[in-house]
Amino acid sequence: MTTNTRTSMAADATPTPWTELDSPLGPLLLTADSATGALASLSVPGQKGGRTVQDGWRRDPALFRAAQEQLAAYLAGELKEFQLELSTHGSEFRERVWAALDDVPYGATTTYGAIATRIGAPRAAVRAVGGAIGANPLLIVRPCHRVIGADGSLTGYAGGLDRKVRLLTLEGSLQAPRSLQGPRSLQGSPGPHSL
Repeated sequence: MTTNTRTSMAADATPTPWTELDSPLGPLLLTADSATGALASLSVPGQKGGRTVQDGWRRDPALFRAAQEQLAAYLAGELKEFQLELSTHGSEFRERVWAALDDVPYGATTTYGAIATRIGAPRAAVRAVGGAIGANPLLIVRPCHRVIGADGSLTGYAGGLDRKVRLLTLEGSLQAPRSLQGPRSLQGSPGPHSL
């Protein structure tokens, strides 16, 4: 279970805290809400709409220790539910969609239509639900990778379909393609911030 704190979008003069972690999915860029320290984003290279380090941001690996430990355990198949304080800044509709993602259990998948139904939106809102899911600022932690097409297709993933396949395979909801099978399929690169 994650805790979500919605904070105002008011300009904040405090630099954004960030760190980067090595992972089997590539480098993970984590940012925190500068006022609360809650995890605000998790991005990967090449992510559609993902964050990149900006001038004036403050690198603070210690602030992300709990996130680092939980991500390492998740990627090792030892953690099924994150226990992190989160802070996102979306519209009321997006926040409802993102909260619905938290209810999709590890090892399961759901559809865009099911998410629309879960939040009380009409079936015609499926595209808007897809847009909100695509704008999810917390990849992996808020499991948008568990959302698939009504026909069972993997559809899109802001972090790239290869990462979606790896995450669903890790969780056991998808059989590993031959190219990902074997002992190195989820191996990370060693380093000071390795997961």
